[in-house]
Amino acid sequence: MKPRERVFAALQHQEADRVPRFEIWIDDDELVAHVGDGDLQRAHVNLGLDCIIIPNQNPPGSNAWGDGLDEWGCIWKNGWYADGVVETEEDLKRFTPSLDYVDEYFDPVRTEDAMQRYPDHCFIYGSHIGPFTAAYMAMGMERFFPSLFKRPAFARKVMEARTEWCIAMFDRAASLGAEILVLGDDAGHKGGPMISPQMWREFVLPYHRRIVEAARVPVIWHSDGDIISLLPMAIEAGFVGVHSLEPGAGMDLAKLKRDFGDELVFIGNVDTVVLCGDDLEAVRAEVRRCMEQGAAGGGYMFATCNSIFAGMNPAAVVEMYHYAGEIGLYKDMHSITRGDRDSE
Repeated sequence: MKPRERVFAALQHQEADRVPRFEIWIDDDELVAHVGDGDLQRAHVNLGLDCIIIPNQNPPGSNAWGDGLDEWGCIWKNGWYADGVVETEEDLKRFTPSLDYVDEYFDPVRTEDAMQRYPDHCFIYGSHIGPFTAAYMAMGMERFFPSLFKRPAFARKVMEARTEWCIAMFDRAASLGAEILVLGDDAGHKGGPMISPQMWREFVLPYHRRIVEAARVPVIWHSDGDIISLLPMAIEAGFVGVHSLEPGAGMDLAKLKRDFGDELVFIGNVDTVVLCGDDLEAVRAEVRRCMEQGAAGGGYMFATCNSIFAGMNPAAVVEMYHYAGEIGLYKDMHSITRGDRDSE
């Protein structure tokens, strides 16, 4: 099967020839230089991934992911998010760029070039622009979370503005050829969701539903942390699948498949800790665990529980994807299963 066919078979809860490899974000320049000669899209392909993220960038002149106050009201220090400043409606207006600003994030020429080079791959776009995350980053967590109780109307205005932005970004990405969209909207930590499921239903679900309904192509929800109690609302929102499945936060892939696998595709669950060391057998063991827990019956795509980031061992990352391709063939899984039954 071709990579695109493999991915869409998984989205339809079907077994393809093998489990798709579906990493979203590769943020390690050393790895991209090592396996892709500095070309991010080539790195996706050379690692054996079935998906390629379309070329995109931070707009020139933006302080986002750098230093200082950005155009969204977020404060950055040495590349890390520090706080937000949006507190009033005047602030919200000031720190909400016009929707045509979306064009600054994409490169149509590079995107077309990548699609011509890799016509059989599935092109995706993903970014942390979900209304919940974008709102608490713009306001700062110490303002945002109390506002859900004290100033709910204003909190909704911020999420409304970020929802409109998200819809515009996704529409532009799809117009350039993105076939799957990933909504980064981090909502959990190791102890559970950041807000209760009841509050999620009241404050976030309506915006997620709007984003999915407006999208031209399937949308996957990304969130770290323990979001098990929010998954029924992911189904209600219309997400085709969920990415991250952080094992350290109790996201048990086998249980998730059993409880929600008929309605959601699951992507991820590889513990990134093993990729920061040099124990390649530990890497292979983690790959085997994910395949054993997630692959059967389709509806699973192999990926890390977060992203590929600087500090990982490039040899471990390469081995992870290589071994996933080696053992992820469905015909081999079926042969093993039949052999086990025959020996009983």
